[in-house]
Amino acid sequence: MIWPKVVKDRIKTGGDREIIHSYPYRSACPSTVWGELVADATEELFFAGYTNYFLWLDQPAFVETLRKKLDAGCRVRFLLGDPNGEVTRKRETIEDVALSVSTRIRITLEHLGKLGVYEGLETRFSAPDDAVNHVSLSVFRFDNEALVTPHLARLVGHDSPLLHLRKHDNSGMFDRFAEHAEELWTRGAQVDSMPAES
Repeated sequence: MIWPKVVKDRIKTGGDREIIHSYPYRSACPSTVWGELVADATEELFFAGYTNYFLWLDQPAFVETLRKKLDAGCRVRFLLGDPNGEVTRKRETIEDVALSVSTRIRITLEHLGKLGVYEGLETRFSAPDDAVNHVSLSVFRFDNEALVTPHLARLVGHDSPLLHLRKHDNSGMFDRFAEHAEELWTRGAQVDSMPAES
């Protein structure tokens, strides 16, 4: 009778079935996990981090990877914080690091400019009223999987925890976070022009 109880205690049976892995720090999640999630996605890549800056450092030739995904018909979206927004300025004061939030956002915009114009590529800034909710929670979606980072107090993203989720049921953990990102996206302002590669 002891063995079935041990097994039952270790098998995921509820909403936690959607939690594939958890990391105490985003930086503890191997770059290969990010790379595999991007590579395996065929329909939807949605990067709803406030700056998304680390992606260009973490993933080799990320511009080329995104270009291949777009050429294959994958939808690619970036939701960024407004580099000139009030929440961005406040966050810069809180973080007090050399590479400011607005600079990290502008670096992402510069890289996106290298991609040029694609029908499946969209970039938006979160609305001013939503920025405080955006800066405190990053959602990165890869078809039916997601990496989610709730930002802790004064910590930058790589020092905050991360959850790896895979959709299992409707209205589960994956859907809750995906809906949050979609709500921010719906009210976001389209970024019409980005710095092009010189």
